[in-house]
Amino acid sequence: MQPTIAVSVVLLLLVASSIAEFEDHFENCHPNVPGFDGCVRKALNEIRPYFKTGLVKYNVLPFDPFFAREVTVKRGMPNFGFTLTLRNVTESGWSASKVTKFVSDLPHYKIVYTQSFPEKFLDGSYEFNGSVFASSMKNKGKFTLALYDLVQTTTVTKLPGGKIQVSVDVQTIRDLKLHITNLLFGRQILEDLLDRIINGAWQPGFVMTRRLINDLVSTAFTEIFERAFHNFPFDKIVRSV
Repeated sequence: MQPTIAVSVVLLLLVASSIAEFEDHFENCHPNVPGFDGCVRKALNEIRPYFKTGLVKYNVLPFDPFFAREVTVKRGMPNFGFTLTLRNVTESGWSASKVTKFVSDLPHYKIVYTQSFPEKFLDGSYEFNGSVFASSMKNKGKFTLALYDLVQTTTVTKLPGGKIQVSVDVQTIRDLKLHITNLLFGRQILEDLLDRIINGAWQPGFVMTRRLINDLVSTAFTEIFERAFHNFPFDKIVRSV
């Protein structure tokens, strides 16, 4: 099997349950046989316990919750833009997620899968640095974020000899709860009011911030997946016949 599909296949190792050996879930999934994509999707939805336990045999750490030490995105130019850095971010909810669609693209070393989450929870700290011409603003604090009925599509690519690249597209969210400390530099009354506004009317803001969210998640997942699966023996898990 080509290394990239393998890459993708076990990026999705992370989703289901069974008492059988991990490899057994993929024994009937062969990339040169019709029905391969459906077979992989089914297997990924049978191995959820491995999200929490990891795969000691293959040096894959637990993924629910997963941890990102630092994720940074930048927008604009040096004197007109901002940098947002999230630190010590923990995300949980993967064990309850479900892969609803899995499409492999072997010639282009790529897979695309859609995943639904009943709930997903994140927490960590943030640092914001912005500038508008001669004015600058710096702020930092902590945040918690709960997402409900989240659907996201993930594209995983690994060209021969290259690193894993991950792109995440958050498609729909039924509801979210976001709480940020020190948002207005400790002005508690105003911060409480803004908190209620954010959580009561988040939909328009989500339309504007969706790209930023996708970039943050994609950056974090690229690093995490590369670290976890760079040396994973994909060809031993999914084999051609």
